[in-house]
Amino acid sequence: MNVGQSVKIAVRSLRVNKLRSALTMLGIIIGVGAVIAMVAVGAGAQARVAEQIQSLGSNLIIVLSGSITTSGIRLGQGSQLTITEDDAAAIAREAPAIQVAAPSVRGTGQVVYGNLNWGTAIQGVTVDYFEARDWALDSGRPFTQEEIDGAAKVALVGQTTAVNLFAEADPVGQIIRIRKVPFTVIGVLGRKGQNSWGQDQDDIILIPISTAKKKVLGVSSQSNPRSVGSISVKVRAGEDMSEATEQIRALLRQRHRLQPYQDDDFSLRNLAEILQTQEESSRVMTYLLAAIASVSLLVGGIGIMNIMLVSVTERTREIGLRMAVGARGRDILAQFLIEAVTLSLIGGVIGIAMGLGGSRAISYFAEWHTLVAPESIAMAFGFAAAVGVFFGYYPARKAARLDPIEALRFE
Repeated sequence: MNVGQSVKIAVRSLRVNKLRSALTMLGIIIGVGAVIAMVAVGAGAQARVAEQIQSLGSNLIIVLSGSITTSGIRLGQGSQLTITEDDAAAIAREAPAIQVAAPSVRGTGQVVYGNLNWGTAIQGVTVDYFEARDWALDSGRPFTQEEIDGAAKVALVGQTTAVNLFAEADPVGQIIRIRKVPFTVIGVLGRKGQNSWGQDQDDIILIPISTAKKKVLGVSSQSNPRSVGSISVKVRAGEDMSEATEQIRALLRQRHRLQPYQDDDFSLRNLAEILQTQEESSRVMTYLLAAIASVSLLVGGIGIMNIMLVSVTERTREIGLRMAVGARGRDILAQFLIEAVTLSLIGGVIGIAMGLGGSRAISYFAEWHTLVAPESIAMAFGFAAAVGVFFGYYPARKAARLDPIEALRFE
């Protein structure tokens, strides 16, 4: 008996008991669909983390002011600005692994355009900030060094701020008032989206750092007008992030004249490491979800084995008759094994359709980004076929080993 004839007999046998066959396939259908949907959810989470890494800027280290001790009292982190524009220049100049270092100051304020106003973040930056953050412009132009040096009253607006202030109008060339100071909008920033802490990076206005200190935000540290809130440091491509972090730490400790026994008066945040940890966590969660969903495939396989054992018992006389007219044991084995695999494959195809539909439903109703990878479909389908072979082999082997005479006598 060839494979084609075995498949025809298997399909004919399954069509005789349609309801039983459908219920048997249900476990496989649910299992395959669940695996595809759960892997899609996990892959979507990983893609989201990758987007966040890209939006923050590649190879980025943030230098922040740390805690200081005054009269024996240790103040909290950022209680005093301990880093300066000169620190940023020294990092870019003396640390071999660093490409650019961009100092910035930050605050909030009300921005007015015509009869509209919007409360947003205001950040004073340098020309290197856009390279450090990999932040392109949708329209207009960035600041020039002359505008930084001359404390020019020009501004770049983020996407969220632009929508709330200008609606459909073109912001470039418009006059806005930031804390009652008039500014000319010279460009619109590209979209960044939310960061890993859920903050909208597009709800912002960028102005020259000199303008921010002199005309908008003021100088936070009267003792050092060069002080800044943070420094965005971009590491050169191919350089080790941990080594770059140690270079920055050593340089700043030297510049701040810190003794070996003294704590850092600044803090360093390697954002790539933080987000990569999140990505690893989401990958582990994906594997966990897929493993849980795979349990239903095993349950479906047990269902196939049970039904095939029942089928062997019901068709014992048929098996005896086939053997009596010349069918060999391997023919009977192939027939029942093909029936089990056919059940699994049909269930796998339906399960793939359900998994794709479930992924779309999750994206639509839960507003959760899902990503269906062809590998997950192939894996689920292959696992379904393996379940059919594994759980179908024992009933098929039992059928092949029946004694023809005893089988013909079976009532």
